[in-house]
Amino acid sequence: MNNSIEEGKTAAITSYILIVGVLIAMSMNSENKSPFASFHIRQALGLSITFISLGLIISNFDSAMISITMWIFVSVLWTYGIFSAIKGETKPLPLLGELFQKAFKSIS
Repeated sequence: MNNSIEEGKTAAITSYILIVGVLIAMSMNSENKSPFASFHIRQALGLSITFISLGLIISNFDSAMISITMWIFVSVLWTYGIFSAIKGETKPLPLLGELFQKAFKSIS
């Protein structure tokens, strides 16, 4: 298991570079599938989609308070996810992680 984590760590960390990182990580993980990398790819994909969706919704409001709240929320989740990948852990993101694992279970 530990060897699988080390093999997938680069792809897992790369996946947190917004949507581009997710695509690069999916490519990196396509031949030798790492369950660790796949877990973090699903988390990062969900986080990227959440970020874009919230951005599109919140852009309709002209409120700095709402925008700042969204940025803090996404930044905290992103920090949690990338540090989890760096430490070699597969802990789902708070609030949304389990949902991302279920929604993107076809990504392995």
